[in-house]
Amino acid sequence: MKMGWFPAVLSAALLSLAPITAASATSAGDALKATSAAVVPAMEKNQIPGMAVGLVLDDQTYIFNFGVADMAAQRPVTNATRFEIGSLSKTFTAALASYAEATGKLRLSDPAEKYLPQLEGSAFGKLQLMQLGTHTTGGMPLQVPDELRNEAQLLKFLRTWTPADKPGAVRSYSNVSIGALGWITATRLGQDFKAAMHAQLLQPLGLNSTHFTVPAGETTNYAWGYTKDNRPVRVNPGLLDSEAYGIKTTAADLTTFLKANMGMLPLDGPLEAALRNTRVGYFTIGKMTQGLIWEAYPLPVELPALYEGNSSALILNPKPAAAQVPPGAPRSDVWVNKTGSTGGFGAYAAFVPAKRFGIVVLANKNYPISDRVEIAYRIYSSLYE
Repeated sequence: MKMGWFPAVLSAALLSLAPITAASATSAGDALKATSAAVVPAMEKNQIPGMAVGLVLDDQTYIFNFGVADMAAQRPVTNATRFEIGSLSKTFTAALASYAEATGKLRLSDPAEKYLPQLEGSAFGKLQLMQLGTHTTGGMPLQVPDELRNEAQLLKFLRTWTPADKPGAVRSYSNVSIGALGWITATRLGQDFKAAMHAQLLQPLGLNSTHFTVPAGETTNYAWGYTKDNRPVRVNPGLLDSEAYGIKTTAADLTTFLKANMGMLPLDGPLEAALRNTRVGYFTIGKMTQGLIWEAYPLPVELPALYEGNSSALILNPKPAAAQVPPGAPRSDVWVNKTGSTGGFGAYAAFVPAKRFGIVVLANKNYPISDRVEIAYRIYSSLYE
């Protein structure tokens, strides 16, 4: 396979790597050494055409690009390259729901039927909005059933759905539940979901390269994703796709989003509170604390715990969830993370508020989540230990 990125990346990777004790004093060269040492082997192992890594190191922000966004054209990844981020989009949906609560439009402790009266009396209607955003509905399906094509069909499905387990007792990862939360949130904000997201979150945060549909003038900056056999692919539209996995964005915009989540940007009160409150701890699942989509691990965190918490076993199978009563206040001494995937892309984002550290790892191939976690952990360990 032709990989035009290899010589340039290799030259960076051959530089020596030494541990750095003060991340706030980290130079661009040192940050690149640490990043290349973690990224290049993963690219070679998984035959990833292109990657972008964004780092927040206290007051410094770095973006490092590797490889190509388009194999046929050999177009390199740049700061303007948009990647599909899959389920990392859910963190934006969670933030919008939290914003709606901060502005008095809804309460996450309310039942869904309060805002969707069509579902009054149904099992879904009795679910708290918080349960929709923490995957604790009792067993909503991972994906929207293929036969559902419109809102009316979705409502009918939700009216007849019954949980396999007691809501609040297990964590069952679901695109349907977070999609429904986004739908309810947009209704309460009086806007289409995409319009609400743009007006209330993307525009105030200055995320001008973040889209649901990449604008016509930016299509050359939209990376192609690649399957295991290197066929070009992009995500297919579907019901609740925008709410669950539809965002395309850059590493630079995502680092800004992480800064906002860590309280490092000047924001108005409701938006600042909204982002902070997505990290309220609602449930404990093993060593992981489930917030509103974001998942947190107490420091010091070990790599095996991150492997387990981000494993397919936790995504695909119900796991016991212990409610935190009352919910735990957002902590700074934690590793917060979320993964995201589409057919041709793999994403991972993590941040540690106490260290003012954030990392975004974007790739135009869906490669193992464990490798994404390891990239981030290796870079963090190199720079902070």
